[in-house]
Amino acid sequence: MAKVALVTGGTRGIGRAITERLANDGFKVAANYAGNEEAAGLCSQELGVACYKWDVGDYDACAAGIAQISKLGPVDVLVNNAGITRDATLHRMTRQQWDEVIRTDLTAVFNLCRLTIEGMRERNFGRVINISSINGQKGQVGQVNYSAAKAGLIGFTKALAQEGAKKGVTVNVICPGYIDTEMVQAVPEKVLEGIVATIPVGRLGKAEEIAGCVSFLAGPDSAFMTGATLTANGGQYITG
Repeated sequence: MAKVALVTGGTRGIGRAITERLANDGFKVAANYAGNEEAAGLCSQELGVACYKWDVGDYDACAAGIAQISKLGPVDVLVNNAGITRDATLHRMTRQQWDEVIRTDLTAVFNLCRLTIEGMRERNFGRVINISSINGQKGQVGQVNYSAAKAGLIGFTKALAQEGAKKGVTVNVICPGYIDTEMVQAVPEKVLEGIVATIPVGRLGKAEEIAGCVSFLAGPDSAFMTGATLTANGGQYITG
């Protein structure tokens, strides 16, 4: 029987590429989204996957969403991809900008993991794949909130990996660099040129390349891999 994969923020950008790849890999994919009905409709129509709308930062909404997905089966693979930015330097950042990013980019991961981890442990199988960012590794001016949330994901991953290992649950994190998505293309051209100039491979990444990393971590070849941080940034930031 096909395993069920839940991809948060799974109808646009990197999330949509992940949804498509996992569907092609044979998973029954549930794609969560926050509010873009048009993108969700296209995702469902073109990829043939089920799309579910709820706020990942709301624990009760997540519980209701998981209950909806249960008709497909229990969640075997959880891809925590949903994320937002509310950029400002710290001396100008509002409490609202901080709270919104922490809520969506970090608290949401607790919500979804907490609601699925017991089932994974009971079944002695689970794959949790968290999508962090290069800026969670190196920091970024104007992104204290985002960098903190994405760095938090790395620590969350390492701790949960140790808790789940004996129960067949692997937990890994991917840190993409700058990927050619709508969000990045919205950056002013001169700024974007400056970013590309700092990437040794000389280009932006592709959403499909991040989806390939997810495919590997969700599949059998990564069974001995847990607590790992997978960097995919074209050499822009190299960690040991």
